Amino acid sequence: MLATYSLYPIVRAYCKSINVDVTISDISVAGRVLGQFPELLEESKRVPDELAALGELAKTPGANIVKLPNISASIPQLKECIKELQSQGFAIPDFPENAQTPEEKAIKEKYSKCLGSAVNPVLREGNSDRRAAVPVKNYAKKYPHTMGPWSKDSKTHVAHMDGGDFFENEKSVILEADTTVRIEHEAADGTKTVLKAGIKLTKDEVMDSTFMDVAKLQAFYTKEIAECKTQGILLSLHLKATMMKVSDPIMFGICVKVFFKDVFDKHEAIFAELGVDVRNGFGDVLEKITKLDAEKKAEIEKDIEDCFKKQPPLAMVDSNRGITNLHVPSDIIIDNSMPSMIRGMDGVGGGMWCPDSAPGAKDSHLEDTKAMIPDRCYAGVFKETIEFCKENGAFDPVTMGSVPNVGLMALKAEEYGSHPTTFQAPSAGKMRVIDENGDKLLMEHDVSEGDIWRSCQTKDVAIKDWVKLAVTRSRACGWPAVFWLDENRAHDKNIIAKVKEYLPEHKPEDLDIKIMTPTEATRHSLQRAKAGESTISVTGNVLRDYNTDLFPILELGTSAKMLSIVPLLAGGGMYETGAGGSAPKHVQQFTKEGHLRWDSLGEFLALAESLQDIATKSQNAKVQAVATGLNAANERFLDANKNPGRKVKEIDNRGSHYWLALYWAEELSKCSDEDLKKIFTPVFETLQTNEEAIQKELIECQGPAVDIGGYYRLDDQLAYAAMRPSVIFNQVIDNLFENK
Repeated sequence: MLATYSLYPIVRAYCKSINVDVTISDISVAGRVLGQFPELLEESKRVPDELAALGELAKTPGANIVKLPNISASIPQLKECIKELQSQGFAIPDFPENAQTPEEKAIKEKYSKCLGSAVNPVLREGNSDRRAAVPVKNYAKKYPHTMGPWSKDSKTHVAHMDGGDFFENEKSVILEADTTVRIEHEAADGTKTVLKAGIKLTKDEVMDSTFMDVAKLQAFYTKEIAECKTQGILLSLHLKATMMKVSDPIMFGICVKVFFKDVFDKHEAIFAELGVDVRNGFGDVLEKITKLDAEKKAEIEKDIEDCFKKQPPLAMVDSNRGITNLHVPSDIIIDNSMPSMIRGMDGVGGGMWCPDSAPGAKDSHLEDTKAMIPDRCYAGVFKETIEFCKENGAFDPVTMGSVPNVGLMALKAEEYGSHPTTFQAPSAGKMRVIDENGDKLLMEHDVSEGDIWRSCQTKDVAIKDWVKLAVTRSRACGWPAVFWLDENRAHDKNIIAKVKEYLPEHKPEDLDIKIMTPTEATRHSLQRAKAGESTISVTGNVLRDYNTDLFPILELGTSAKMLSIVPLLAGGGMYETGAGGSAPKHVQQFTKEGHLRWDSLGEFLALAESLQDIATKSQNAKVQAVATGLNAANERFLDANKNPGRKVKEIDNRGSHYWLALYWAEELSKCSDEDLKKIFTPVFETLQTNEEAIQKELIECQGPAVDIGGYYRLDDQLAYAAMRPSVIFNQVIDNLFENK
């Protein structure tokens, strides 16, 4: 969002020349929160529910959406956002952690719509085509990133469960007709409770249900923590508590209680009184005990310190501040944390940051790590990658091939759509999915109290479109495509049957298309990438998320430079920019020293595809010229390496926007359209003539702290002032917009 204050005026001005109106919709956490409570806000402070409006737009043929990264908020982040908004004068309620009254439950339900990845399920009305554009690949070869070397003796490894997990317990059915189902729990005494009714299913869609055995999960954590201590390496846990916003925080909290077992056993009563919620991480303990008297607080802190000494060292998120892997669930997101570990740096491939030797020592460094990924559905992908790197060494970004992705994500496909149908079993008994047409039993599991049960759906129309997109991409680039599916997993077995049914419709005989288990597909793709060959990974929704970080981080050093196109099922298009996992650290640096190192290349690439889509559908030559010019500008931008630097007084995000504007204007000054040449020739000449002065303004503003009015909701006036510090550059862009 912060970078948008600099980029949006440029994009708006350039696109106005071709009568393309570019507007902004605020789907930030703050925007989502305020959109839930219009009735509590005075009229001047009301904010429309932009996410709901965009969700409806995505279902129309004319949709053209450029989606920037958004925060997948955890409860701690949501509470921070609420506090900030309240301090800014928005009369919204506190988050009711232990909602009791109907009013509190209604408030909590509204806030739940803002948690996790609230945006993606609403907007992703199509499947995903994500790849490195040719200029980006050329850039990676010309300016390769650094990878940490791997040793065959590395102790880094993945640990997963051998039974009792979602993988083992999964059941799956293909619906024979349109129907409605309910989810119910039957206790051991025969008492039945309907947990959710009226779930509409369509003919031929796939529905799955499964559960995590919590007792076996606890045993897994206990065993691996003890083993880690013996192995003398760091301990880490890798989940996706944002997208899997119900199940994974529970699994995270169980690990917190197992690791700090002595502390929780001794202080169970006081923690219950304080309302400690381990689903929010160990940080919730540290926050809640600040309410105690000094003596009791000191006692608990001493017990915590003793626990740290007894257990293996935890991988650190921020060693300077003592933030561990178990502090906040949203701090360690598997699709970023595991690829970053595997890529390595600081002379170690496969390492994570260890604790400082003493508070304030600032001597944290990378060490070998046990990566706990409890469920086997996807743990094998990272396990295989680590073993491959141990055996074959780090990849060479100059020579390695690509692994682009075609992802099944339309219509809330698979586990990422499971939030509304995830429950902890209230007692031992049975969890059932019942077809309400004749009370037919579809699926049933025997569960114990606290087991994490969930169901999800995958629409047949989404599967058909996914298969078609895979064939289309393979044919377009000439690369082999591999469906990452395991017939030993119930869901995948049904998907494999559908893939085999729908593939012949697209006459793939001239193509190399395979079906492999995720582990086999990982090994196959890594072997080909090492040899400089490219392979399309065709995956479900979760692996789409994982693979589009894993392989780009190995290949490009970041996933922010990837091109992501979502052909919407209704005929429109959505163009997603790069991943935003690093954004919080960038904002911290900007407010501290006025340097924003966020890389907007993802936005540049997405905008070019967005304009190309408009040009193609409208057959508008002027729009085509602007799209072609932007593509050329992007290539020149990369070739000249005008990406933001990491340190203050280097080119930053704002400086990179100047170079894009310059290259884009120059390309348009040379295009065949006389009107555009007339508009952009003086723009280019002015930007070029004033290059030194503009760059000076963009560098000299760095150093001092910057006030942008907030973290979750910025003050527009302050943010625009901070992100547009060049008077000369602003005048050129504003004059272009105003046709001066």
